[in-house]
Amino acid sequence: MIEALKGDDIVERVGGRFKLTSLVQHRVRELMEGARPLVVRQGRTDFEIAIQEIVEGKIDIRPDAEEEPDE
Repeated sequence: MIEALKGDDIVERVGGRFKLTSLVQHRVRELMEGARPLVVRQGRTDFEIAIQEIVEGKIDIRPDAEEEPDE
């Protein structure tokens, strides 16, 4: 599972290593607080679930509504 993070394609798709790290951290926190996994758990940890969701393109970084610029 960790091997999926070593490739540059996933880093580029998310927008960089910092954003990837932030996305993983945010999603793991959501899962720990009771969010429903978007992939089959199959005995995997929350961290592994978050990685799989990113690899499959089921989650990505979206700006918060309050962070969007005023028009």
